[in-house]
Amino acid sequence: MKLVYFTHSLQSCWNHGNAHFLRGVLRELMALGHEVVAYEPQDAWSLLNLMKDHGEVGLECFGDAYPELRSQIVSDEAAVERAAAGAEVVIVHEWNEPALVAQLGRLRAQGGRFTLLFHDTHHRAVSEPEAMRAYDLSAYDGVLAFGETLSEVYRGWGWADRVWTWHEAADIRLFHPPAGDGERQGAVWIGNWGDGERTEELERFLFRPAQDAGLSLDIYGVRYPEPALATLARYGVRYHGWLANPKVPGVFAQHQLTVHVPRRFYVEHLPGIPTIRVFEALACGVPLLSAPWSDSEELFRPGQDFLFARNGAEMTRHMRAIVEDPELRAALVASGLETVRARHTCAHRARELLQVIARLRTDPPPTARERDPGGVEGASAHAQAGGRGKAAGSAFAAPSVSFADSSPASGGASPP
Repeated sequence: MKLVYFTHSLQSCWNHGNAHFLRGVLRELMALGHEVVAYEPQDAWSLLNLMKDHGEVGLECFGDAYPELRSQIVSDEAAVERAAAGAEVVIVHEWNEPALVAQLGRLRAQGGRFTLLFHDTHHRAVSEPEAMRAYDLSAYDGVLAFGETLSEVYRGWGWADRVWTWHEAADIRLFHPPAGDGERQGAVWIGNWGDGERTEELERFLFRPAQDAGLSLDIYGVRYPEPALATLARYGVRYHGWLANPKVPGVFAQHQLTVHVPRRFYVEHLPGIPTIRVFEALACGVPLLSAPWSDSEELFRPGQDFLFARNGAEMTRHMRAIVEDPELRAALVASGLETVRARHTCAHRARELLQVIARLRTDPPPTARERDPGGVEGASAHAQAGGRGKAAGSAFAAPSVSFADSSPASGGASPP
């Protein structure tokens, strides 16, 4: 099978957490024998910022860690049409321009023989629904949403059983415990400051508890304005700037614990969606603590895989316990590793994607003529055609499929 993925950027993970997951999934699909090609725009915001801050050196880590992965540039409509030619599956990430999303829909509606999927890994469907209505998905075969609550939004827009919950996961070829356990000191947090979505929470669940517990705290990430840097300095935090994602396992291995502080919008409006850092931290065997969020999909075993803290004082107590209690550390690490390896690897997600594709091949969606052409809201035609009201959700009930009759691989080729 030939799969084409249109991403914001495969090369850059600067404020682009979806790149972590995408790299891992594409590599797993290639390992299963599929031909995979990634395309990205020439002026991707993430890549431009990476190059501005670090130049060509900033790309070396990606090339070293993923030698089998390469992306190609699409600069105009003709290039997009050539990219889709010969593909059996085309997936388009939501961090692409509406014009590209619409063009691929037109190609599908005009007889394109590929399965066309939209991949949403952000909260804009809830926080900026008007912006999402600029995307014409009327000819798309389905939607991949990175959490069940986001899938419910699309079902409310009429996608019914044509939306699948496809969580992010850990690339355990890269994210795994170190071969030897060396000295570990203090706490680490890897994340971007962003737009003030968790400023108060960071102070309450990370900066102050680490200080009260007497732990050193290292922070990596981008988009820290001067007021944020002043706050870090006030708490004695060591700020290191951007960290290439392939280097994250080595940084985790130097620290006694890490903390998950979710963005407020996910806690209040899209519960059940953790950032990819949760999967990656557990895969690396670093003890994980978390500020409150609702694990409504039961992705993990809170209290076994990691510890929740209901407030700053409890976070301080948890930090001290992890530092002082080797049995607690070992139990958390073992349990977290077990959960990730059993349920949340990029290999799992690659197989889930193949099940979605298999279902779409055996139960094709309505033709373009039967669909309501009106953008995201126009997806209501999916529910109206055929009367299928029950959502596929995250069950992935379709059997695994072999694409033995497809062309074998010939090599080839969202923010925490």
